[in-house]
Amino acid sequence: MSQQGASPARQDDDWWGELYDGAAPDTGPTQAPDSLDDRFASARNAVTERPRPQQPSPPPEPPRPRPPLPDHPVAPADTPDYVGSGPPTYDPEPTALPPADPDAPHELVPDTVLDGARYGACTLRAVSLRGDSARYRGEPRRDALLVARFGTGEQALVLVVMAAGARAVPGAHLAAAEACREIARAVGRSHERLAQDIRAARHGDLKSGLRRLADRGLGRLRAGAAGQDAAAGAAPVSLRCLLLPADPECRVRVFFGVGDGGLFRLRDGAWQDIEPRPTADGAAFGVPPARTPDGDRLASNPGAARPGRSVAGPPSEPFRFRASVARPGDVLVLCTAGLADPLREEDALRARLARRWSGGTPPGLAAFLADARVRVKGYADDRTAAAVWEA
Repeated sequence: MSQQGASPARQDDDWWGELYDGAAPDTGPTQAPDSLDDRFASARNAVTERPRPQQPSPPPEPPRPRPPLPDHPVAPADTPDYVGSGPPTYDPEPTALPPADPDAPHELVPDTVLDGARYGACTLRAVSLRGDSARYRGEPRRDALLVARFGTGEQALVLVVMAAGARAVPGAHLAAAEACREIARAVGRSHERLAQDIRAARHGDLKSGLRRLADRGLGRLRAGAAGQDAAAGAAPVSLRCLLLPADPECRVRVFFGVGDGGLFRLRDGAWQDIEPRPTADGAAFGVPPARTPDGDRLASNPGAARPGRSVAGPPSEPFRFRASVARPGDVLVLCTAGLADPLREEDALRARLARRWSGGTPPGLAAFLADARVRVKGYADDRTAAAVWEA
């Protein structure tokens, strides 16, 4: 205690005690008068110059464990973005923009669209890319993609619709976009009944109903194409649609459409081409068995499957329908001809996508985009694809 009864000085105040401690050596003579200010400055300098005790260095941090590799394989940075013996002719990135009409900016189409969702037992990834040829020539993407959810909760219905505009039709990119919107309007107005039919496995009613729905939705589009003097017999669009119920207990996936494209399934690491096939005459619709060896239900309505005019094209293009039952681990792939053709014909592309998409873990949006844009020499059309991973 001090004479005044105060507590001992704090550690950071020791310099003050050293200044007035009689036992401490003098700070040395100064040339100026020995004033209090001089003594204060001399003591401050002496204390500042005193060596500080060295603090022990902290122990080295233990090495941090490396995070595991993700379940989904990630391609190394130097992996080429093409398969085959050499790169395609065109540049891999967009070059020329399509011409723009100052009075119709709403008609512009972006180079790429990307979407995704997760509902029920499935995870969805969808992408539409402008082809290398269109990028080089400054033409718009003729493929269109629309992903929509109608309803809420387990009663909701997810629609994926893609359309590819025909080269011979003026404004093909606008026709494709309008086809997607028309189908979405029709499905949205009927989504409750469609979801009920899917859960109840009323596939005959579904096929006939979806054909009428698509016929009404695309009726004006066909009339408009005819009014523009489109090439004889040319369909304004090829149409592909997928219905996914949000109910996790319902594993039925419903496909319908008209025209070129592909429907594939990746099961146990192997590709299966499950595109519905027309009969030999190209106009009638076959009556598939109630169940295939793989467990797919393919029931149809023979009364509605009659020859005649197709939904969006000439009589030779039938309305296609398939209701399949998914298994855990399946990957269902729906795509336009821009991806379907190389997937059917190029072993290297099938092998690469099988490696990337097998394993049960869906890729992120960026990874799915990178996978879908893997190029193959000789295939330069637009690509639109939707893939569904089953939990």
